[in-house]
Amino acid sequence: MNFSLIAFLLGRLSLALSAILLLPIGLALFYNDGSAVEFAIASFTALFVGLGFVQYGRFDEKEDISLREGFATVVFSWILTGVICALPYAFLQILDPMSAVFESVSGLTTTGATAITNLAVVPKTVLFWRSFTHWLGGIGIIVLFIALLPQVAGGAVHLFNAEVSGFGQERLLPRIRTTAGALFFIYCLFTVIGTGFLVICGMSRFDAVTHSMSAIATGGFSTYDNSVMHFDSISIEVVLALIMFLGGGNFALYYAVTQRGIKNLWRDSEFKSYMMIIGVLTGLITLNLFFSSNLPFFEGLRCAFFQVISFATTTGFVSYDYDTWPTFSKLLLCLLYLVGACAGSTAGGIKVGRFVVMTRAIAAELRRAIHPQMLLTVNFNGRVMPIAVVAAISRFFFVYIMTIAVMALLLVSTGLGIEESIFAVASCLSSVGPAFGIVGATGNYADINSFGKLVLCLTMLLGRLELFTMLALLRSEFWSNNRNW
Repeated sequence: MNFSLIAFLLGRLSLALSAILLLPIGLALFYNDGSAVEFAIASFTALFVGLGFVQYGRFDEKEDISLREGFATVVFSWILTGVICALPYAFLQILDPMSAVFESVSGLTTTGATAITNLAVVPKTVLFWRSFTHWLGGIGIIVLFIALLPQVAGGAVHLFNAEVSGFGQERLLPRIRTTAGALFFIYCLFTVIGTGFLVICGMSRFDAVTHSMSAIATGGFSTYDNSVMHFDSISIEVVLALIMFLGGGNFALYYAVTQRGIKNLWRDSEFKSYMMIIGVLTGLITLNLFFSSNLPFFEGLRCAFFQVISFATTTGFVSYDYDTWPTFSKLLLCLLYLVGACAGSTAGGIKVGRFVVMTRAIAAELRRAIHPQMLLTVNFNGRVMPIAVVAAISRFFFVYIMTIAVMALLLVSTGLGIEESIFAVASCLSSVGPAFGIVGATGNYADINSFGKLVLCLTMLLGRLELFTMLALLRSEFWSNNRNW
């Protein structure tokens, strides 16, 4: 393990974060909200840490980053970024240190779970910083790092693959840095367009920027305690739903559309399944609300459409108190955030593509039970899926469920109820944020103790890095001197 190389990369990342923290300093001076000094101290701290890492580290342009070093760099980068981005919350005494880290990690992993109980008294710069951490985490700390900083040798592919979510990703372009740059451009374009439409719909420019950043990152932080319910506007809900929908799509697919036409969207099995899931579940919840909750049909459709997209994309914006809905509708929402959106998106969850592959694999096994001699295959996007990929997806499902079970057990030990523990862990692992009960539509995570918040921080990081990137560090051979990685 080349620790000096990892230290150098962490140092460069910390220096970049120090520069990024200059943005809220300027905003704090503009709004004169009294937070400029604390953000300046946070920026100086990041600078000091970065210089320390760079001083210790060493970078040889001729040396590639190995797979093991790529994994370690990605995991440590997320941890370091989570701590640095938590400093403003702690310095301003808005939150205690553990809650500050929880808020920071929740923002960066685009979870949107909050420990702040009253956003009305929080400085506007901090509200911006919360949404901005969503935006940074949505594109991915490492993807942003590769796109904007000097090339980190040929091993950058290991950083990229450990960061980008999904399975079987294909690089858009021959060079990883060019790929990251293309994704970053599309991400910025969607953010700007979303902001413009929200302003047209009546939002203030500040709210439009913060909500657009949260929506495209499928994060869910709002500037109001009651989230999107505050606006009570159909046009705002439709625009936010469309931004979330785009954030839940595969950004590599969007790039393909710009190169080869919109027909690529309809050829993609995952994207078609993504739209179908949203459409079917919107219809089911609408009917359930109409017949069981006596909501007018179009009011139920409005609520169902927004919340289905919010949960399907693992964003967590709330336009209606869904905790008051019938159990059938709440269960469908729960299933939605476990499924998640598309691979290569900013969303969390297991991903639609994996569910498509597993559904077809199960169908193939059922046919094999009837016709044992048949040679059956699993197709996805017109290609036969290798057995190794199908097996890897099966293992991912198992580890995902086991992670929920283990983390929920740890959370129960803090005194939280069984139902709230399971929902909170599943929500944080899937990067949704709001769940049910005390952590539901009108609740938050403030009452969970420090150990519980630490468990949920680890859960959010596991979900954002798709489990295996982080779990690999628990193996003893990961830290051995063997270079054959």
